[in-house]
Amino acid sequence: MAPSDSVHFNSNTVCVMDASGRLGFGLVHRLLQRGYTVHAAVQNNLGENQSLRALISCGGNKKLKIFESDAFDYQSMVEALKGCSGLFYSFEPPPDQPTYDESMAEVEVRVAHNVLEACAQTDTIDKVVFTSSATAVVWRDDRKSSLSDLDERHWSDINFCRQFKLWHALSKTLAEKAAWALAMDRGVNMVCINAGLLLGPDLSITNPYLKGAAEMYEDGVFVTVDPNFLVDAHICIFEDVSSYGRYLCFNHVINRTEDALKLARMLTPASPHPLNYEQDTRMIQQKISNKKLNKLMVDFESGPQVD
Repeated sequence: MAPSDSVHFNSNTVCVMDASGRLGFGLVHRLLQRGYTVHAAVQNNLGENQSLRALISCGGNKKLKIFESDAFDYQSMVEALKGCSGLFYSFEPPPDQPTYDESMAEVEVRVAHNVLEACAQTDTIDKVVFTSSATAVVWRDDRKSSLSDLDERHWSDINFCRQFKLWHALSKTLAEKAAWALAMDRGVNMVCINAGLLLGPDLSITNPYLKGAAEMYEDGVFVTVDPNFLVDAHICIFEDVSSYGRYLCFNHVINRTEDALKLARMLTPASPHPLNYEQDTRMIQQKISNKKLNKLMVDFESGPQVD
């Protein structure tokens, strides 16, 4: 599915914001492979971003343009979006405020508002793929009593998140709701991806997604996603003109002791972990569904595309 065949946009130029994160860099790399021209908007100084520098030096620079973007500077976002037909947006905490706490919700909402407003002011933007989180879906008072699986129709309860200090969930929920409100008000074509815990070598026990991990596990809603699958999902949703609304995105459910121990080893490799877990063969029932995304991605062809 080449971009020129599947999306009737003015151009194959897209913006990735924030391209300095692991998801952002993965999107930049894959979009270049698929023939897009990419505006990579980064918060941090390019000199500090070794991955993007390497990408430029290995020949991807003909279709790659770097923009230093301040999440609180609306004008810098507008500059990065100029001439682009689409935006892939994912929030990266500001360098001077890397920790999720109660105040992060205000920061993330403000940035989401700036991004959507900049898109509304950019005539060439036809589609926005907004990255949110499964934590904006799973934290509800009725999650244990609900007879149906959680899916894209469900939202985390803001008061519940505040009560139990689930700051990541609170931030993602409020920012996504703010983005949807502005998108609908300003007529911006937005689709949202609610991603599970992103796996990878830099994943650590301090990841804010993991607050409440034991409860998510017991509830059957602790989900993870591989970087390549998440990147593919973003591009599929962008290229498929039938995509709409929200999409829960994960390709693994942690619902067995074996799964939980493997993740624990990944998060804390230096800590001792039990070697024998055969006695606990319990499998917790999965209570979250990604059928909507799986149906969309059935015919998606990953990898490079030839213009």
